[in-house]
Amino acid sequence: MDVNNLFSIKQGKVALITGGAKGVGLMISTAFVSAGAKVYISSRDATACASACATLNTITPNSAFSLPADLQSEKEVHRLAAELTKLEPGGLHILINNSGATWGEPYEKYPDAAWTKLLTLNLTRVFTLTQALTPLLIKGSKQDDPARVVNIGSIDGLRVPLLPTFAYSASKAGLHHLSRHLAVELGPKGITVNNLACGPFPSKMMKHTLDTMGEVIKEANPLGRVGQPEDVGGACLFLCSRAGGYVNGATLALDGGVHLMAKI
Repeated sequence: MDVNNLFSIKQGKVALITGGAKGVGLMISTAFVSAGAKVYISSRDATACASACATLNTITPNSAFSLPADLQSEKEVHRLAAELTKLEPGGLHILINNSGATWGEPYEKYPDAAWTKLLTLNLTRVFTLTQALTPLLIKGSKQDDPARVVNIGSIDGLRVPLLPTFAYSASKAGLHHLSRHLAVELGPKGITVNNLACGPFPSKMMKHTLDTMGEVIKEANPLGRVGQPEDVGGACLFLCSRAGGYVNGATLALDGGVHLMAKI
């Protein structure tokens, strides 16, 4: 057993990280670039993608590349998959499905548009992109080193959240189960599929909540804090390293244990 390489990412591995320019996605992108991977970042915000890549390339030169796409659009998802296939005909080793959105509004006013937007981006397009990239992931898979798909879920898909984010929690619960279904479908093709059910991390999506309830959230956590970049980056590196090569269909709660706490 080569313990020194057990948790490492082999140099030259190719990763696509959606939503990899901001927040949790940027934390994950930073971890993979630092580990020696070649990282493609995709999101709707082309300026943010370019800016993130410029920063990441100061860590490891020529390691991060921008591939902007509106992942809400089925047509754009297939365009992204076709473009990546041209750029990396030898295969894709890692797919991190991180792009997502949330919507909070009181139950009485909660709009139908929230369900359309969030179920499409947070759930349907994860399937669409994974499906479109499966041939490339098969090319990147080896018998002793499967290709990896990591879907970024939420503890709100494990528990009922306090905030009125109905479509978000439903979409993340659906994502967790979709991942289990895909693990069974893609495992025989040499691809593992796992979830990270993330708790609170400092990000644009969480900014208002942390600004208004940050101390309460920390006090409610068994570890007394919110997540840090090393937490989510390290969890992704584990799942995509040799150490995580036999993990398939798992949902890892990455929240310091807060989802275990009773509300009464």
